[in-house]
Amino acid sequence: MLRLTKKADYSLIALKHFAARQRETGEAVSAKEVADGCGIPLPVLSKLLQKLGKTGFLVSEYGTNGGYRLARDPRLISALEVIRAIDGPIVLANCFTADSYCGHIDRCTVRRPLRRIHEAILRLLESVSIEDMLQDSEESAEEPAAHPLVALQSLAGPVESPALTGTAFMGNCSARK
Repeated sequence: MLRLTKKADYSLIALKHFAARQRETGEAVSAKEVADGCGIPLPVLSKLLQKLGKTGFLVSEYGTNGGYRLARDPRLISALEVIRAIDGPIVLANCFTADSYCGHIDRCTVRRPLRRIHEAILRLLESVSIEDMLQDSEESAEEPAAHPLVALQSLAGPVESPALTGTAFMGNCSARK
């Protein structure tokens, strides 16, 4: 199962929180406020915020009303770039990495279909911005978003295996206030 790490999950949640706060007040947000508001342990969040600052997602402001704010428009920050900044490359199968060796490469019957799925996942993550996540959470519960696999299937084309039509692509993100 492809799954986000807690660090990537927390980073996306925090960036979404910054986007919401900037939309509401335009003020910088403290790490403590994000930790309390999102239920993220402060020591973990502090390290993530430092990394998000070094990788160009956040800027820090010092002083009485200091804290962090987004360095870029939330429409221009994709889920893919945040996940890569925190976790490194996303790899569905080891044969997609440059320095891997697989003894079955000559006989592998699933490499091409898995590569299509891998590329579709990357395109899907690239197409979802922090702004999209913010708008998605603001939409009415009466209009549920399409299941991620529906979007994935539309990007990847027809899925020929019934095993791939279940909940194989789900993150560990849970709803938070």
